[in-house]
Amino acid sequence: MSLAVPVPSHQPAKTVQLLRGQPRSASARRSIRLAALRVPLVVKLVGANLAVVALLIAIWSGLANSSGFARDAAIVIALALHVVLVLIALRPIRDLEAVAERVWQGDFGARVERSTVADQEVLRIGAMFNILLDGLVSDRARMRALAAEVIEVGDRERAVLARELHDSTAQRLAALLLQLSAASRDCTDPALAARLLDMRDMAEEITEEVRVLSHTVHPRVLDDLGLVAALHKLARESSKGTGIDIDVDADDATRRLSPSVESVLYRVAQESVRNATRHAAARRVWMTLRTDDASARLEIHDDGDGFDLRAVEKKGTTGGMGLLSMRERVALVDGSLEIKTAPSNGTTIVATIPLASAQALQASN
Repeated sequence: MSLAVPVPSHQPAKTVQLLRGQPRSASARRSIRLAALRVPLVVKLVGANLAVVALLIAIWSGLANSSGFARDAAIVIALALHVVLVLIALRPIRDLEAVAERVWQGDFGARVERSTVADQEVLRIGAMFNILLDGLVSDRARMRALAAEVIEVGDRERAVLARELHDSTAQRLAALLLQLSAASRDCTDPALAARLLDMRDMAEEITEEVRVLSHTVHPRVLDDLGLVAALHKLARESSKGTGIDIDVDADDATRRLSPSVESVLYRVAQESVRNATRHAAARRVWMTLRTDDASARLEIHDDGDGFDLRAVEKKGTTGGMGLLSMRERVALVDGSLEIKTAPSNGTTIVATIPLASAQALQASN
C-alpha cells in the first residue's frame, strides 16, 4: 500500500516546482543557453569584438611587466578566440550556402537543418527556404508526371498511326501494286504497258517508304520482341543503302525491361544513329546495351566528324533539338545522359536509367 502526499492547492507555484525536482531547472538553464546563442547575428559579432577588445586590454594591463613573448602569445590566443567566435556566429549562414549549393547541383532533397546557434532571422530564412524547396519538389513532380503522360500518350498515338500505316495503307498500296502488275501484263499496247510498269515501280517505292515510315514512327518489334530485337532491326534498316557498319552488342541483355525504359532507350538509339548516319559522316557505329538488377546502360559510339556540343545546343538547331529531346526523355525516368564529342573526334552517347526509379514512376502513373 503506497502513501501519497497530496500537494495543497494553496501552495505557491515555486513550492510545487521544488517538489517536482530538478529537471525543470535544468531545462530552464538549457533554454537560457539557447536564448543566448540565438541572439541576432549583429549582436554576436559586436559581442565577440567587444569581448576580444576587453580581453586584450586585460592582457595588456596584466602582462605589462612580462616578457614580450608572453604578451604576444596572449594576443595570439585572444585573436584565435575571436576567429572561433566569428566562425560560430557565421555557421548558420554557411549552412544556408551549403544547402543552396547542393540544390544547384541537383540535390532537391537537401534541406536546412535547425541550428542551435542561429538567431530568429536566420531560422526564419531557413524555414522559408525549406518551404520553397518543398514547393519546388512538388511542382517538379507534377511537371514530370504531366510530361511523362504527354510522352506516353504520344507513344500510344504513334503506335496507332504505325499500325494504320502498316496494316491499312501499306496493304492497300500492295493491292494497287498487284493490280498494276496484272494490268501491265495483260495490256497489248506497248506504250501503255510501259507506262503501267512505271506506275507499278512508283507504287512499289511508295509502299516501301510507307513501311519504313511505319517502323520509324513506332517499331512494332519493340512491343512484340523487346529492346534488343528492336536495336538489331534499327541497325539493319539504318545500314541499308548507306554503307555504314552498325554493330549491336546486347548478348547479355536478354531480360525485358519496362515499356517506358525500352521506349526511352530506343529513342536515344534512334536519334543517335540518325545523327551519325546523316550528319557525322560516320563509317561505323557501335551500340552496346548492358542491364543488371540496378540499371540499364546504353552506349552509342561512332567514328564520325563529331561536333561542338555547346555550340549546337546554344543554336537550337535540329541536332540540338534532338539532343534536348533525348535529355528530356531520359530525365523523365530519373536517368542520366552523357555526351562526349569534339570536332573530328567522333561522338559517344551514354544513357543510364535506374530500373527501380523507372518502375516506381510507372507504378505511380
